[in-house]
This record gives sequence, C-alpha cells and structure tokens, in this order.
Amino acid sequence: MGFVNDLFATLSSFLWGWPMIILLLGTHLYLTIRLEFPQRKLWTAIKLSVKKDKSADGDVSQFGALATALAATIGTGNIVGVATAIALGGPGAVLWCWLTGVFGIATKYGEGLLAIKYRVISKDGKMQGGPMYALERGLGWKKMAWAFAFFTAFASFGIGSTVQANAISALSHDTYGISPYVIGAVVCALAAAVILGGVKSIAKVCQMLVPFMAALYVIGCIVILIINGAYVWPAIKLIVVSAFQPEAAGGGFVGSSVMMAARYGIARGLFSNESGLGSAPIVAAAAQTRNPVRQALVSSSGTFWDTVVICALTGIVIVSSIIAYPDITYDNGGTLTKMAFSKIPYIGAPLLSFGLLTFAFSTILGWSYYGERAIEYLGGKKLIITYRVAFIATVFLGSIVSLEIVWNIADCMNALMAIPNLLSLLFLSNVIVHETRKYLWRDRLDKEM
Repeated sequence: MGFVNDLFATLSSFLWGWPMIILLLGTHLYLTIRLEFPQRKLWTAIKLSVKKDKSADGDVSQFGALATALAATIGTGNIVGVATAIALGGPGAVLWCWLTGVFGIATKYGEGLLAIKYRVISKDGKMQGGPMYALERGLGWKKMAWAFAFFTAFASFGIGSTVQANAISALSHDTYGISPYVIGAVVCALAAAVILGGVKSIAKVCQMLVPFMAALYVIGCIVILIINGAYVWPAIKLIVVSAFQPEAAGGGFVGSSVMMAARYGIARGLFSNESGLGSAPIVAAAAQTRNPVRQALVSSSGTFWDTVVICALTGIVIVSSIIAYPDITYDNGGTLTKMAFSKIPYIGAPLLSFGLLTFAFSTILGWSYYGERAIEYLGGKKLIITYRVAFIATVFLGSIVSLEIVWNIADCMNALMAIPNLLSLLFLSNVIVHETRKYLWRDRLDKEM
C-alpha cells in the first residue's frame, strides 16, 4: 500500500503541476472575459435558482438540480480539504482556493449551458447530459467522451463514497466512540433508501438537506469568527500576503512556496466547487429549464455558495484559530481541522461534527447520481442496478478501512476528469458565447429554446 500511495502521490503531483494550473485557471479567466464577466449576473442567478419552470422539459426543478449539485460539492473538501490545503501549502492556499471559486463561476456557467444544449432524452423519457454528451455531440470526440465517463464512474467510488463514508465513520468513532461497523451499516441503509429511488428521490432529499446544513454551518462559522474577532483581520492579511510571499507566514506555519500554495489551493478549490471538473453538468442536464442560459446561471451560483462563501469562511476560521492559539500544530488536514475547531468553546466541536456528517452524506447522494449517469453512458441501463449495489457497498467499505491513499487517488481522478471537460469548454466556447448573446445579452431569458 505504501508503494501504491507513493505512486498516486507522484502522479497527483505531475497532474497538478503548472500545465494543469494554467489550463484550469486559464479556462476560468478565458471564459470570464469572453462571456463579459458573468459573475456580475450572480444576483439574477440566485433569483432564478429558486424559481420553478414547470412548463419546461426536465426531470427535476432548477433548484432541485442545483441542490443535488451542491450536495455533491459541499462535502469534506469544504472543511478537511481546505485544512489540507493550508497544512500543505500554507495559509496562502486559501486565497488561491477562493480565486478558483470566483473565476470558476464563469466555467460552471459554461458547463451548465452545454449540459442543456447537448442533452438527450432516453428511451424511458429521462434527460441525460453532461460533458460526455458535449464531447460526443458537440465535437464528435467519442473516445474522449468515453474517457470522461470512465473517470467519472471510477471517481464516484473514491471522492463520492469511500472518502465521505470514511470521514463520517472516523468522526463518529473518535468523537462518540461508535463502532465503524455500526456507522457503516447506518450510512449504507440511509444512502440506499435515497439512491435506489433515482434522481427525483435524490433531488427531493437534497432540496431539504442542503439549505439547512449550509445555513447552520455558515452561521456557526460567523459565530466562531466573532469569538476570534481580534484575529480575523490579521488572518485575512496573512492569507493574502502569503499567497504571493509564503515566507511572510512565519509563526507556526510550515514553510511553503508560491507553487505549493497555488497547487494545493487550486486542487482543493476544484475538489470543493468542481468548476471545470465536469460533474455538476450531469445533474444540470436533468433540470426543468426553458433555455440553456437560465440553467447556466443557476449552475454558476453553486460555485459562489460552495467556495466563495463556505470555503472562504472555513479558511478564515482555521487560520484565525492558528494565530489565536499558537500551540496548534498539524501534519495533515484532519488533525488541523480538529485542533482549530476544538479551541472554540461550546460550539467548535459540535459545529465540526455537524458539518462533516451532513456534508459528507450529501456528497454521497450527489455523486451516486453522477456515477450512475456515467455508467449508463458507458454500458446502458442494464448496469444501473449493479452500479447502485456496488456504490452502496463501497460506502460500507469506506467506513471500516483506512483510506490514506484515497485523497491522492481523488486528486488524480479529478484531474483526469477535468482535462477533457476543460477542452470541451474551450473548443465549444463559440457555442457558449452564441447562446449567451441570444438569451442573456439580448435580455431574452424568458424565451424558450
């Protein structure tokens, strides 16, 4: 296992080198400029996300699609992932993570637009879409589409099930002494009850769970920042300065470099908000929407909530806690997270427990749908039941085994998914601009396709 871990760590370092950083941030910046800064339409996007478009074709509401996408993206990456970025890349990684979210709004917009533009209706009347359909129908890249679907299906068993289940199990055992086998059985049963009902069941649960868990976590973080009030501004300044001048971190922070801060900040930003990864468009394709731009705007708002708000708050909470309590030491993200939050009296530990448990479970639900659609694209509906059973089984497996190598594997799978998706966005950018001009720039958002 040590050899395998080293292998994936090396591969992860290679995949997340300068070429990937340039491709990812380059796509974010390119689409931001070509689409005339769609970030300025954020309020419109938020308003559209809570409106129903029942007369339009689709399997779930726009909010249901957004909630399912947020369920998958708001996971352990928002808490442990941010802490891991800080532990490995220094406090400056928080700024890179945040910038990935700000400019990633444009990329998530493009993904959502292409998902609707190239979606298809299956024989049983269900909407299917995502990067594999954009690659195949928009560019004729059948092999690239197959590769994306394969990496998505493979990633769902890591980032989607085992990583999340392990986080739930480890937290429950360390905090409450509950057996991992018991936790595994409970999480399996709950996940199966939702997943076996298909996209409508998943969306229904996510619509109820996501707003509640996100709001409570944000409120808790704000309370912690009030408690850490004297250290919040120093933390923000440290995050900004050390992103470009790592040696300024000093104190108890590990030495780093601009490359390390950028690499881990961008990697964890992608792991968290999935802008450019290509996963969220898979469920965006199922949305009831009258034209591609409406759903594109709704999809883009997900990156704002996930990274610009939640990841930023988590990062400031952790960095301000380290400044406030110099005795905090860390060698990995999990340890850092626990120590930082545990220093906050009364609400720190309960908030961390609530956030990890609900975020991880919601991610299991969202990624089960992504993997299912990828498997259906690869082999048809006959494989869906087999996939669901296997996915639920890995939830239990993740609860009872050590997963030291999974984060490196998850980073690798993220990169391998992102590459074909980012290429489709770049090569189909003219289509994205055309549809944006047709519906958004000409103020025709209410028009049907």
